[in-house]
Amino acid sequence: MQIFLQIFFAFVFFPIAFTQTSVKFLVLVEMQQEKLPGMYSQVMKEAQDKTGLIMDDITVKINREEEEETFGRVCNEVMKGVTLILDLTWTGWGRCRQLSESTGIPYIRADATIGGFVQVVDAYLTERKGTDAALIFQNEEELDQALYYLIGNSIIRVIVLDGLPGNSTDRLLAMRPVPSYFVIFGDTENVIKLFKKAQDGKLVTRSERWNLVFTDFLYDNFKQSSLNTLVSLITLDKDICCRLLDQDKGCACPDKFEILPVYMKEVIMFLGDLLVEMKKSGSDLSRPAGEWGADCQNVDAKTADNTTRDKFYELMPQVLVHHNALGFNQSRWLLYYHNDMEIVLANSSSRDRLAKWTMDEGLSVKPNVTLAPTKRFFRVGTAEAIPWSYMKRNPSTKEIMRDAEGNILWEGYCIDLLQKLSELMDFDYEIVPPANGEFGKRYPNGTWDGMVGDLAMGETDMVIAPLTMTSEREEVIDFVAPYFDQSGISIVIRKPVRKTSLFKFMTVLRLEVWLSIVGALTVTGIMIWILDKYSPYSAQNNKALYPYPCREFTLKESFWFALTSFTPQGGGEAPKALSGRTLVAAYWLFVVLMLATFTANLAAFLTVERMKSPVASLEQLARQSRINYTVVNNSDTHEYFQNMKNAEDVLYDVWKSITLNSSSDQSKYRVWDYPIKEQYGHILQAITQTGPVENATVGFQKVIDQEEGKFAFIHDAAQIRYEVSRNCNLTEVGEMFAEQPYAIAVQQGSHLQEEISRKILDLQKDRYFETLSGKYWNSSAKGDCPNNDDSEGITLESLGGVFIATLFGLALAMITLAGEIFYYKRKKLTTISARQPVNEPPKKQITIGKEFRPVMDKTMPRVSYISVFPRNQLY
Repeated sequence: MQIFLQIFFAFVFFPIAFTQTSVKFLVLVEMQQEKLPGMYSQVMKEAQDKTGLIMDDITVKINREEEEETFGRVCNEVMKGVTLILDLTWTGWGRCRQLSESTGIPYIRADATIGGFVQVVDAYLTERKGTDAALIFQNEEELDQALYYLIGNSIIRVIVLDGLPGNSTDRLLAMRPVPSYFVIFGDTENVIKLFKKAQDGKLVTRSERWNLVFTDFLYDNFKQSSLNTLVSLITLDKDICCRLLDQDKGCACPDKFEILPVYMKEVIMFLGDLLVEMKKSGSDLSRPAGEWGADCQNVDAKTADNTTRDKFYELMPQVLVHHNALGFNQSRWLLYYHNDMEIVLANSSSRDRLAKWTMDEGLSVKPNVTLAPTKRFFRVGTAEAIPWSYMKRNPSTKEIMRDAEGNILWEGYCIDLLQKLSELMDFDYEIVPPANGEFGKRYPNGTWDGMVGDLAMGETDMVIAPLTMTSEREEVIDFVAPYFDQSGISIVIRKPVRKTSLFKFMTVLRLEVWLSIVGALTVTGIMIWILDKYSPYSAQNNKALYPYPCREFTLKESFWFALTSFTPQGGGEAPKALSGRTLVAAYWLFVVLMLATFTANLAAFLTVERMKSPVASLEQLARQSRINYTVVNNSDTHEYFQNMKNAEDVLYDVWKSITLNSSSDQSKYRVWDYPIKEQYGHILQAITQTGPVENATVGFQKVIDQEEGKFAFIHDAAQIRYEVSRNCNLTEVGEMFAEQPYAIAVQQGSHLQEEISRKILDLQKDRYFETLSGKYWNSSAKGDCPNNDDSEGITLESLGGVFIATLFGLALAMITLAGEIFYYKRKKLTTISARQPVNEPPKKQITIGKEFRPVMDKTMPRVSYISVFPRNQLY
């Protein structure tokens, strides 16, 4: 009886139970989607009870490498009869959509991939003017899903990683060029794990570079305190969970909620409801087998009956009203769920909402918020070359200085220019010196090392260094507008150390000259004494002719006369005899000439010593052999001399072939000498014998160590001028030669070339480079150097012996004075003791007026000598 009642009520109230319609789903999935078929098959069983339809699914796995064979299997299933084609592939299969149009079978896609999250990131980075990014996924399947989306839809250059296995962080650090952005996709647990690994690998160093995309609703478990830089957090709106569960807004989302199974259930339920509505509208949901003939691939779309298909899309908006978790994109034939997402910028202490994403409206930026492009990041190559770029060192310990993060601090002309460009072009940078510290040389196989090799291989984005523009380098890299036009090669040498001597003035004349002068003085003094003694007309032999007191030329007086004749004061009274005067006149002529010679030679000697320079040009340096010289090994200067030597060899061979060619007019080339100087071959040979130095520091030190100025260093003129301005012992020799400009280099075809060139020209217009040059060259230590120019005058060191001789004469005079006083007093006491009697009576006094005078002893003579002039000659 009970069974009868059930049948009765079923017949009365549920007539559809007796008219159940069977529908067949042709489901297309990827080979990698192993769990998906079981997922929607289970949902179809649940949907049958709700819709009353008998749902059957036929799954065809797409093999991308055997597309024709796979499409053949799809056709076979279509020939058997299907109601609906449900495309769950990662990109949607265009051939099945075309098949749908040809057969009139409804076609719809459902996105069972991570593509929706990738789409959000793509729109966000595009808004921020991003051009490249590294995408990190939690498993290989999601990686493949994202790739199919990116290839067809994104313009951003990306690198995708399946998590961060092994040394992936090291590989990301070594990646060239460095990605502008990093994105991690995954559930909260995996995002935390991957981000922690990136932090430990020192990948998270710059703000607004990292983006964390949470594909579940547990993102509250992510600790914001772990953020040491600004990071973008992209999270799902929790109301999505409520809509997918068909619950009210603000519901409590289960902890282990998975979007994909619920989404697939919602899709199948929606399709079931849609098919029910189509059946109610009278649409025929069955497709008899073989309706399109033997081959569905050749079906003509013009003859297809699209009544059922059109009805499917017509009723879709009506049914979507009851499934508010879903939406439909007509252009992509996609049935999606509303993955509304929020984008916030957060660090350990702040959280700022930037934008919101919806499938209907796309990216909506918050009012008063501008998604400015994140600063670009470039790796800049440079090498140590003072004053262009060099590592900053502690003045006291000479140790290399580093910043708080352990990075080496650099300074110099090029570093200042780099900092200025980073401000003008708004980019961050990292200085990357080459492994071998060299500018770069080309190997026989065409590869380069050093800075040029790093730039050519993509290790760096640009090179800012004293890099000359050459055709060889232009083959592998590009140069921008020159920033320094006055570059060349110059020679530096040490100023010879003057041998300081207080008696240097004595070296004006040689020893034999000084001995000759002493000999002449001695002989003259003796001759004056002899002539005055034996000449009958001398003053001492002719008293009658010279009755007044005359100078008596004893041997002592004769030498004194000869000695004083060397002074401007003169020798005093001259001899009276003609023979003596003849000798004195000749001697005076000798004295005048010797004094003039000494004075002229002293001035010339001191001037030449002050202006003395071993060489004055490269030609003089090449012609001499006393001074050794060298260059930095494999430097531009070294290459210059090698090339010039090669050019000389080639020119010589050409000249020789012309002169020895009998078919040419040899008379035009018949010369005694080779018409081209062969100095560069000699220079290169001398450099090879001396041995090139490792770097410029060693070269300058070798010059400084040679105090006699017998070593020269040929190097970059700008660096030489810098060193000369800071070292008083160095001097630049000759003129600068082999002038070439310095320029910034970029990778071939780099978009930075034009941008940097414009900035360089702007800086030239603003006279920035003149200011920069003044900082490193004009602001020198020359003011602290002693004045060694031509106008310095005679130094005390050169004539100090004159003062010493004067002081010695003064001291000798004082000693002589003491001797004279001592001798005089002793002689006086001796005389008095010999003449005074023992019992001398007291002296008598007489009075003349009021004065008393002693009466002189009768024994003392009153007058010793009386001479009256003129004497009477007649008696």
